[in-house]
Amino acid sequence: MPRFLSCTFLSIVVSVVLLLSPLTNARGEQPATSTTKTKQQKAAPGSGSKASAPVKAASRAAHPHQPTAVHSAATSATNKTSQTAHLSKPAKRTSQAHGAGKAASPAKQQQVAHRQPVATPKTTPALQTKKAKKKSMARNTARPAATAANSTSVSSAPLGIEQQISARSAIILDAKSGAELFAKYPDNPRQPASTIKIVTAMIAIKSLKNNEIVDISNHAASMPSSKVFLETSKQYQVNDLINAVLLASANDASVALAEKVAGSEENFANLMTVSARMWGARNTVCRTASGLTALGQQTTSRDLATIFRYAMQHDEFAQRMHEKFITTSYGKVLRNHNKALWRLDGALGGKTGYTVAARQTYVGQFSRDNQTIVVALMGSETMWADLAKLVEYGFKKQKDGQLARVSANPTG
Repeated sequence: MPRFLSCTFLSIVVSVVLLLSPLTNARGEQPATSTTKTKQQKAAPGSGSKASAPVKAASRAAHPHQPTAVHSAATSATNKTSQTAHLSKPAKRTSQAHGAGKAASPAKQQQVAHRQPVATPKTTPALQTKKAKKKSMARNTARPAATAANSTSVSSAPLGIEQQISARSAIILDAKSGAELFAKYPDNPRQPASTIKIVTAMIAIKSLKNNEIVDISNHAASMPSSKVFLETSKQYQVNDLINAVLLASANDASVALAEKVAGSEENFANLMTVSARMWGARNTVCRTASGLTALGQQTTSRDLATIFRYAMQHDEFAQRMHEKFITTSYGKVLRNHNKALWRLDGALGGKTGYTVAARQTYVGQFSRDNQTIVVALMGSETMWADLAKLVEYGFKKQKDGQLARVSANPTG
């Protein structure tokens, strides 16, 4: 090759090399830019949008043909950095700021800004908790005093007569006027037990003569106690059987009288129900002459008091009820089951009763200081104690009512 051509070729090669050297330098700066960008992100994790602005500019200058990818990468890195700054503890943020050195001073300012809103919700629940504790302590301190006051008032308040008696149902009536002086569930129907024998005796007094003779059936003799042990082979006077019913509460004498009057106990029970309605008892249904527990049989304390008040207006019935002992024509001594004749002042007469279903029942009449009351109770567990309380309460209530009437009308 001629020397001239070789020189020309070398000059062209040198020119090409000089032309390509700026491009090589530009491409060689790309790793340095990305390295700087990474260091800036690590140094200022909480720098936000302002700290990422130089990084975005540098990346756009280095890669003008990929603006969208670089911008999205920078944005995601910035978002992750800001989220990390919000969720991380203050200790972590401090260590990252120290690791960033002087270049991370803007990050410190933003960390302080991030700490202030985070600290506010922590202190607010604490203050609320303290206030709630103070309020609860104040309430707890005030409660014992209120409880003590309530217990004092409850203990000092006397129990009402309703709570003092065990009877499930009870009533007190003014015997003269029929006015109600006290009532505790007086219309609740219950099994009457032997108190219903007052209806049996009253029908017998009205229907039969005292000297009439009564035959005793096997059905009557088979009645359970209480009984006077009537014998089928003997005959008895009506007078003796009525006394046996009212004083000794004899079941066998009750059935014997029922069969004498109506032919059968069932027919007589229907007559008892009708008679009770005629005497003012609206909720009484009889199924037996003796009061032994039977399905569908019932009465109420109001009905018992009403029936007994009516019966005591008949002298013969009232006289029999007041006897403590009676000797029959055949020599048997009958003792009255009504212990109130011995225990309570002013007792005129009464009828007791007991079955498992009915519990203890009673109806009776009492008189003191020209005042007369009728007391009936049902479903009692302490009958005599209940009766004593009801009698005292009834006379006190009657006396208070009389004084109130006198004070209201002094001229009368």
